[in-house]
Amino acid sequence: MPSTDPYARLAGLYDRVVEPMMAGVRRVAIDVAPPSSHWSVLDVGCGTGNGMVGYIEAGCSVVGVDVSPSMVERAKAKLAGRADIRLIGEGPIPLDEGSFDLVTTSMVLHEVPAAQRLALVRDMARLTRPGGHMLVTDFRFGSLRGWRGPVFRIINRMVERVSGHYDGYLSFKAGGGVPGLLEHAGLEVEREKIVAGGNVALYVISTDDSDHHPQG
Repeated sequence: MPSTDPYARLAGLYDRVVEPMMAGVRRVAIDVAPPSSHWSVLDVGCGTGNGMVGYIEAGCSVVGVDVSPSMVERAKAKLAGRADIRLIGEGPIPLDEGSFDLVTTSMVLHEVPAAQRLALVRDMARLTRPGGHMLVTDFRFGSLRGWRGPVFRIINRMVERVSGHYDGYLSFKAGGGVPGLLEHAGLEVEREKIVAGGNVALYVISTDDSDHHPQG
């Protein structure tokens, strides 16, 4: 269990500041990987629980995990028992291999220490059942689109600086973002959806038996 909570200060502001910017992305996430009612879904870095609501409403069995006690407390209060929300520490997520039809994470990987990102992606693949999917949403560093692209990029950098995650943002960019991590993990993108003027992308990743034990 984490000895300190790096998100204690942000938890109270998250729904007022971050969620309005992410609401549209969450709707797109449901569209790119439409859930079935029989699915078991895991949200890694569930925050205050907003990303789980669409899957709960679709009838899925939902588990959310986060390293922040403050975020977990708010998610439990918000969802009122409709999801199994757990506080986790460092290292592998303490859940059984192949337990989930869909494993999601949204705007989390760039905040994870660089040395731990690949291990987290591989752990997410371990938890995804053969034939299931991962859905990863995070910053994209390719070409921008329209006037929103440059504006959102400036806003993103400002938010990352204020939140104390700017070093992580830069190291995530240097490592090739989500595609770079997936390549090292031996995983392939099945579908990519670009949003926020090119600043954010959603990656649907399919898994099979070999994906759960990537080499290298």
